Amino acid sequence: MEETLEKILTAYRKDEGNIISILQDIQETFGYIPEDAVNWFSKKLDIPASRFFSIATFYAQFHLKQRGRNIITACCGTACHVKGSDRLISGLRKKINLPDGEDTTDDREFTIERVACVGTCSMAPVVIINKNVHGKTTADKLMKEIKKLKGKKSEA
Repeated sequence: MEETLEKILTAYRKDEGNIISILQDIQETFGYIPEDAVNWFSKKLDIPASRFFSIATFYAQFHLKQRGRNIITACCGTACHVKGSDRLISGLRKKINLPDGEDTTDDREFTIERVACVGTCSMAPVVIINKNVHGKTTADKLMKEIKKLKGKKSEA
């Protein structure tokens, strides 16, 4: 990990970066922002770790916990809510055995995120699976997509 962090630090110094650019590079590299990486940069740059964490927790793009290989983003805006997004999420959580209070499965296969709105109200309810938008989603359509993803895992 330290060798990778040194590369990010070198780029930061060369390009006169900022804390956000460091956090983006860390997340791009590891898929999330490990506490060890923040502490390492904090010591190297003499910047309190709290500054890194305050930025990382302010912006929704940053994640402090490992995420699943498949990211499922469910819109919970008014149109999607009215069209049943909560039922979709609830059924999906059961299907992938995701415990209450958790957003990522134990095997790190799936992460479910809820967002306020994705701006595609005419397609409600909307679910984004690995950056692919699925509109007018039904429970059956969603479960077919999850089955495909699980099939890809067994092929790997």
